[in-house]
Amino acid sequence: MKAGLLPRGQFSQERIVFAITVLLFLLFSATLTGFLNSSNLLSLLQSVSVLGILGVGMAVVVIGRGIDLSIVATMAIPVAWALYMTDQGMPVATAFALGAGFSILVGILNGFFIAYVEVPALFATLAIAAFVYGFGRSQLFNQDIIYLPASAAWIGAVGKMHVAQVPIAVVFFAIVCVLGFLLLRYTKAGRFFYLMGDNYLAARITGIPTRPMIVIQYTISSLIAFIAGTVTAAAVASMNTRVANSTLIYDVILVVVVGGIGLSGGKGGIRNVVIGTLLIGILLNAMTIMDLPFTLQNLIKSVILLVALLVDSIVNPRDEQTGQQGDI
Repeated sequence: MKAGLLPRGQFSQERIVFAITVLLFLLFSATLTGFLNSSNLLSLLQSVSVLGILGVGMAVVVIGRGIDLSIVATMAIPVAWALYMTDQGMPVATAFALGAGFSILVGILNGFFIAYVEVPALFATLAIAAFVYGFGRSQLFNQDIIYLPASAAWIGAVGKMHVAQVPIAVVFFAIVCVLGFLLLRYTKAGRFFYLMGDNYLAARITGIPTRPMIVIQYTISSLIAFIAGTVTAAAVASMNTRVANSTLIYDVILVVVVGGIGLSGGKGGIRNVVIGTLLIGILLNAMTIMDLPFTLQNLIKSVILLVALLVDSIVNPRDEQTGQQGDI
């Protein structure tokens, strides 16, 4: 088995991050009033579920040594378009099928530009994100916020459901994590992603269809983004398209990097996403309880991200292949 599939150093990093998460949980439980309340903990899990789902999509790409900066725009615009079409009288199933098709097209475009045109992933996905947002707002609908229409009220009802007192958003996060785990661990495509991230040129020489696999990676990421958007719309009965221009993309990267998935590729897994999501969720919840200003919260998150990137560069050093196409 390739070392990139089960990196030894990744487990020690995992344990460190998990230990920090436990320590912060205990610290905030002892010092912040209301943090340990069951309602607050359930709210914490629900609030980071969408972030975790996006983290799974980002993880699939990063493991293959890429990055997807369009994932938040792909979450917002296709789902908002689906809600808009539903409000115009289109059947819910048809509208959301078209929205999912839009997301798939975004993933294919990302993969095509990265794999076949050889535009670096950082720039390709950044440009696609701007295009998706601009196209959606100018050609498909012109509202910042699209609300769930009465004809799709059942979606909002599902979004408010609980399974054994656990919010349905958390259940969807768990399902996406399980599917992501099965994909990466037990499928040929998952093994190809790890091998491509470990050494792209070697994977290509050994006969792995690297270019089509890159397209598949980004298509999976876009589909997961659409799921995250649907979960969001169900939970709040609307989709705010301005989230595409928010700092959410940095939170997604923060979850992945802090969780221990190396940006150099070929390392990590869904367990890292779960750990990173819990850590960031605890921090965000604690900062909200402390009523810290939004700008200060962003400053703290940016410092954490910079530290995480520094640690990642030490734990997962880049090699001579990092500058090749599809990398950041």
